[in-house]
Amino acid sequence: MAKENYIVGLDIGSTIISVAVARPEEEGGFTLLGIGQAPADGLKRGVVVDLEKVVSSIHAAVADAEMVSGYKIDSVYAGIAGEHIKSINSRGVIAVGKGTSEINHSDVDRVIEAARAVAIPADREIIHVLPQEFTVDDQGGVTDPVGMSGMRLEVNVHIVTGSTASVSNIIKAIEKANLNVEELVLGPFAAAYAVLSKDERELGCVLIDMGAGTTDIAAFLDGAIKHTAVLGIGGKNVTNDIAIGLRTPLEQAERIKCLHGSAFSTMVESNEMIMVPGVGGRESKEVSRSVLAAIVEPRAEEIFSLVARELKKANLAESLASGVVLTGGASQLEGIPELAEQIFDLPAKLARPEYSIEESEDITGPDCAVAVGLVRYGLMSERAVGGKRGKKRGPKFVDRIKSIFSEYF
Repeated sequence: MAKENYIVGLDIGSTIISVAVARPEEEGGFTLLGIGQAPADGLKRGVVVDLEKVVSSIHAAVADAEMVSGYKIDSVYAGIAGEHIKSINSRGVIAVGKGTSEINHSDVDRVIEAARAVAIPADREIIHVLPQEFTVDDQGGVTDPVGMSGMRLEVNVHIVTGSTASVSNIIKAIEKANLNVEELVLGPFAAAYAVLSKDERELGCVLIDMGAGTTDIAAFLDGAIKHTAVLGIGGKNVTNDIAIGLRTPLEQAERIKCLHGSAFSTMVESNEMIMVPGVGGRESKEVSRSVLAAIVEPRAEEIFSLVARELKKANLAESLASGVVLTGGASQLEGIPELAEQIFDLPAKLARPEYSIEESEDITGPDCAVAVGLVRYGLMSERAVGGKRGKKRGPKFVDRIKSIFSEYF
C-alpha cells in the first residue's frame, strides 16, 4: 500500500463508523480518495459500552477505507460526541504592557490561557478552547490581534468539555485498533468544516447533525462558534417508535423508515399504502403512509424543539439569519428540511460535504459530513504546525487552535 502523506478522518457514530482518506494538494485543498464504513457495535449514544466490539468495528471500517484508497492507515483525526459533551463560554483578560505595546503571539497564548482557567469538575476534561473574538482596549470584534497596539487584551472563547472516562475510552478503543490519535475533534465542529460556507457563518446559522443515537448542534454568528450541544436523541428513536406503533421488528422498522418514512405529514397522500411485516411470524398488514408519517413527525418535532430550546438558552434564536443547515444520516428522511423550516421559522437546507475527488462518481452523503470535516480540520492543523504529526496538545496548542480557527472561521 501507498506510503505518501495522507490525512484520515475517523467518525465513530452510534450505528456507523466512517473513515475518510484524503491526499493534501499543493494549492492548499485535498482530494478525497475514498470512504470506508462499517456497522458500529459496542456504542450507545456516542459512548463506549463494550470496548472490544468498538475496536472490532473500527478495524472493519479502517480495512474498508484501506481497500478503497490503497493507503495503509496508521493515524487519524477522530470525532467525538455523546451526551457527556458540555460547553460553556468564557472570557479572559490580560495587560499587554505600558504605552503602545505591540501584541504578539505570546500575548494571544496568555489571554486564551486566562480564559481557559475556569473551574470544571475533576471528572471532566477540556477538548477545545475556541476563540470567538478579541478586544484590544475598547476595540471589539478583532479576529487576529497580533501586531496591533494596545494595553489591554481580552478574548471570548467557547470551551468544550467531555467526561474524562468517555474521552479515555474512545482514545483507548482507537489505539487498541493500532491507530495513533492525532487529535480528538467535536463532531458538529468537524462537520462545520465540511458543509458551512463563510457567509453562513457570518450571517448566523445552526448546524444540526442528525445521527442515529444523538443530534449534535453547532451555532455560528459573526464568523465565530457561539454554542455547541449534544442531544441524546436521534434516528434510532424514530425507528423504535415505528417498531412499536406498527408492531414490526426493529430491522423492518428501519427499512420502512428509510424507504417510506416522512417527517412532514402534508407531503404524504392518504391513499398511499405500504406493507408492514408482523412480529414473530405474524402476517403482514397493509398500512397507509399517512399513519407512518403520524408516528415519525412527532418525534422529529421533538428533536427540533429540543434544538430550539438550546438556541433560546444561548440567546441565539433570533440571530441566525442564514437559517438551518441539516446533515447526518437521519437528516435524509423525507420532509426533514420542510419540518425544520416550520419549527424554526427559518430557511433550512440539507447539506452534503464539499470536496474534490479522483473518481467521477460522488461517494459521500450527509452521513459522511463529520469524516470529511475531520480531514479538512486535519489538513489545516498540520499546515499550522508545518506538516508535523504527533500529539498536538503541547505548549503551543492554544496558539495553533487560534490559527486554525481564524483561518477557516
